[in-house]
Amino acid sequence: MNGFLRPEVAALLYRWREVIGALAVILLGLWIAARPGLIVQGFGYVLGALAVLALIPAVRRARFVTAGEGPGVVQVVEGRILYMGPQTGGAVSLADLTSLAIRRDHTGAAAWILSEPGQMLIVPVDAAGADALFDAFTALPGLGGQRLLAARRGTRMGEQLLWRRVNAPALTR
Repeated sequence: MNGFLRPEVAALLYRWREVIGALAVILLGLWIAARPGLIVQGFGYVLGALAVLALIPAVRRARFVTAGEGPGVVQVVEGRILYMGPQTGGAVSLADLTSLAIRRDHTGAAAWILSEPGQMLIVPVDAAGADALFDAFTALPGLGGQRLLAARRGTRMGEQLLWRRVNAPALTR
């Protein structure tokens, strides 16, 4: 397939693959619902409705994805976020995470600031694999996808606190 598509088109299709899949299932559900028979029609409507429910988080994840051309690699494995950068790296556990912030410098470069007791991990938002952070961050209690997207797309310089665990001590830097 690489010979048939330009790399930027292939990357765009890959980024929006979940959305395309959900739309295809919605169309399939509508096509089935147009068939005769109440049971078949009901199945078609249920299939379409489930695909609509899958479409919403798929759009949010697709909007969160970056090109992955920043420094380092991110992996999310069994509730742990691992970052391996060219100069630094580390791992934090989602269960031990006390706060999440985003920091943007004067050049516009942004990084996620993940803090747990005794450790802070700085992960560039455009690191390879950073798109996996969307699902990890939305699993944090009280942190929604819209707030993450707004912070990711924002242009405000400095550090912006997005989430703090209830009863977590304030960090001193």
